[in-house]
Amino acid sequence: MNNGGRGQVKAQNGLIAALDVGSTKVCCFIARVAAGKGAKIVGIGHQVSNGIRTGAIVDMDAAEACIRSTVESAEKMAGENIRRVIVNLSAGDPTSRLVAHDISIAGHQVGDADLRRILDPGTLSKERPGNRELVHSIAVGYSIDGCRGVRDPRGMFGERLGVNLHTVSASAGAVRNLVTCISRCHLGVETKVVSPYASALACLVEDEKKLGVTCIDMGGGTTSIAVFFDGELVHIDSLPIGGVHVTNDIARGLSTPLAHAERMKTLYGSVIPSPSDEHELITVPPIGEKISADTGQVPRSMLIGIIRPRLEETFEMVRARLQEAGFEKVAGRRVVLTGGASQLPGAGDLAAMILDKQVRIGRPKPMEGLAEAVGGPAFATTAGLLIYALNDLTDTPEGVYRPTEEPNGRFGRLGQWLRENF
Repeated sequence: MNNGGRGQVKAQNGLIAALDVGSTKVCCFIARVAAGKGAKIVGIGHQVSNGIRTGAIVDMDAAEACIRSTVESAEKMAGENIRRVIVNLSAGDPTSRLVAHDISIAGHQVGDADLRRILDPGTLSKERPGNRELVHSIAVGYSIDGCRGVRDPRGMFGERLGVNLHTVSASAGAVRNLVTCISRCHLGVETKVVSPYASALACLVEDEKKLGVTCIDMGGGTTSIAVFFDGELVHIDSLPIGGVHVTNDIARGLSTPLAHAERMKTLYGSVIPSPSDEHELITVPPIGEKISADTGQVPRSMLIGIIRPRLEETFEMVRARLQEAGFEKVAGRRVVLTGGASQLPGAGDLAAMILDKQVRIGRPKPMEGLAEAVGGPAFATTAGLLIYALNDLTDTPEGVYRPTEEPNGRFGRLGQWLRENF
């Protein structure tokens, strides 16, 4: 059950809304779902973040105003109001665990009730500390009487049904802060998706997922990792480092305002030096002074000399985390870079050199109504949240089981208990 025991996403008046709460920007996409025709994006809103640091809420009032304004922009464009959103989660130190357990099925044919029982989040509560909340519980493989590799056990017979679950949990406090902030905007949370998973859904192709791939989402305040193998998400991780740290390095190194440091990074930044860098001069206004004729200038090589070490450090940390978790080899030879910070010229080449893998820059898959201005790597998470919701509505990507509706009423529950136990 991919969403950790929460119900399936439901379209409200044919609309689904995705909210990306990031360290540098907040973005909202509203899509209209038509039966058999997929989804069309009808509302887009985004603005600079406020009150959010490394994906976590640090100022509730500022974050609330920011989210409210972003959602209102998207609603205005769509011409409709929304009540619930699918939201990303990048705070709370998201942690992966692979858990294996089995249950007795007493020789019966495996049915939906058995899958409900084995995937019940309640059975996983002892697997995580009390201060953490289960976000995802993804079945990555079943077994019948020890025979592994079963994709869908329904209809099969055996004595014991086993499952390997990939569980993702996050700090309960960070999750509560995010949900509370959104509820203060008079919005409900339909479901939560960890940021690297959402970004991967937007950028990866099916062959990459099956053969093994690492998706690295380089955001403003965090760099997150999602590893896929055999079509399933098998590992996620997150580092508290991102594009904001590059901007801060430039501002400190050149003693210039943050706004100008961001502008310099965007216009002139690169991680690969070139012979002409020494001769290309960049204007650097000092902090607290107006731009004038005697404003200082520095060669572009100095800017690159500040940016490159930070990105080298980031990719080395990613490599170390993958080695520590034992997923460096499982992830195969491919890496997909996405997120706003991946757009720095040369970032892909540097990643290929440090990680020793084939690297490409990932952009969200084309969607009807997705404007070119919001179709770049920086908007991968928001697009991925919509894809996650659409997968839910069409009953799942392969290998992820969604139980059918819970039986209603006392007699429905009694019938379920009888089927499970006799």
